[in-house]
Amino acid sequence: MTGATFDARPLTDAVDPQAVRAFGREQRSHRSVGATASTIIVIVVFALLAVTVVPLVFVPMVTNGIGFGFAGALPFVLIGVVFVVVVVVLIVSFRNGRIRAYRLARFAAANGMEFVGRIDEPELPGMIFQLGRDRHAELALRGRQPRFVEFGNYEYTTGSGKNSTTHHWGYIAVKLDVPLPNIVLDALGNNTLGSNLPASFSKDQRLSLEGDFDRYFTLYCPEGYERDALYLFTPDIMARFIDHAAQLDVEIVDDWMFLYMQRPASTLDPATWAWLFGTVGALLTKFDQWARWRDDNLPAAAPATAPAAAPAAAGPASALPFAPPVGMLAPPPGVAPQGRRLRRSVNWVAIIAFALIAMLWILPRFFDFFLFR
Repeated sequence: MTGATFDARPLTDAVDPQAVRAFGREQRSHRSVGATASTIIVIVVFALLAVTVVPLVFVPMVTNGIGFGFAGALPFVLIGVVFVVVVVVLIVSFRNGRIRAYRLARFAAANGMEFVGRIDEPELPGMIFQLGRDRHAELALRGRQPRFVEFGNYEYTTGSGKNSTTHHWGYIAVKLDVPLPNIVLDALGNNTLGSNLPASFSKDQRLSLEGDFDRYFTLYCPEGYERDALYLFTPDIMARFIDHAAQLDVEIVDDWMFLYMQRPASTLDPATWAWLFGTVGALLTKFDQWARWRDDNLPAAAPATAPAAAPAAAGPASALPFAPPVGMLAPPPGVAPQGRRLRRSVNWVAIIAFALIAMLWILPRFFDFFLFR
């Protein structure tokens, strides 16, 4: 993302099989243990099925004198067909995955980025990265100019056994210049029955902004940081979010901004990449103002040794949300503890849904016990 050009040709151009194989060898040399382990587990499982199912079918047939006629050979034929189909599917899936990664690597190089691939346990502070287990990102791409930006597909698992669920997200992580208060924009356009976000926030942290912004987003900010949110989300910045990110959930936490979507962000679709690049590019041009924000809940810095140099080090007072007292510098970059994280609330929609399911399971048994005993 170093320049203004956008080259999507590597996503659709024909690929050289030899180049794909060379790329695959290079990736295997750097592949994480988790990725290779998952492939080995799949192979071992099917190998165990092959060596256990066949004897279980073959031994009873021989002992019962069925012989090797058509009826006796049919189970072996079916097992062989299933085994071949499974192997072919695995090979095709592996090959397509390698081609997908190769295309994305070339796309990254053509657009001033780097292909990272799989990232286990991403060390990111966003809300989706703190949940569940088996947390990892796939097909991640990174750009470092004009600032650090990461695109990836992320998944994690909650629950256990038959009740386990794997959650899938696409995300964009943008590194900011300074830490900011924890602010969440819950996009209304991607909600169904309530918010699609994996976390709920106390309603008293909602902040209504001017214009049509509330028609597109519900904004949450920590109590006491309403003026800071108004400073960060000026009308021109609100317009950028409405025009380019109305279908994306947004989280600002520490010195990061995350854009979330419930479909892959790293894909072979040129239209998706054009949209994401346009969204990030439109927002990056407005982050200079955010870099000047300071938290007046933090103690102001002591005056500099040379008073004449102090105002220049602090920056123009008009650029700050609150002008520092005369003779004092602005607070250093950072966020006071009360502004670092939003207060979470109970997800009543999930609780009510669970209660209804429990009632539907318990009531029939209740009536059976008392009415038909």
